[in-house]
Amino acid sequence: MAEEKDLEFEELEEDEPSAPAEGAGEGGDTQGGMDMGGLPDVGDLPRSFKNLEAVYDIPVQVSAVLGKTTMQVSQLLKLGRGAVIELDRKVGEAIDIYVNNRLVARGEVVVVEDRFGVTMTEIIKTETTA
Repeated sequence: MAEEKDLEFEELEEDEPSAPAEGAGEGGDTQGGMDMGGLPDVGDLPRSFKNLEAVYDIPVQVSAVLGKTTMQVSQLLKLGRGAVIELDRKVGEAIDIYVNNRLVARGEVVVVEDRFGVTMTEIIKTETTA
């Protein structure tokens, strides 16, 4: 079986710098090498990122955790509409962002039109073991 290697973001960046796309900026379909969906245009990526193109369509689960609490089943059963559950976080404190149940970042809740969103404020770097 092939040996797995965790690539760090810095290793991927070192290959070659990306050139700005033609028409990027004001009035174009892209802004600063990003399409309107927030993902980089494949043509603007360094070669090492293009090699990862095969994994772009793999779905991942992204979760933003506002806070946590512990309660007994009897307390849970007493909850009704309008009940307030106290969480372990304070107002304004960063929330945790998980990808496939792995903590990858912290961020802040934002409102985008009529939906909630999350702005990443800190990327969590984990130590990998060989």
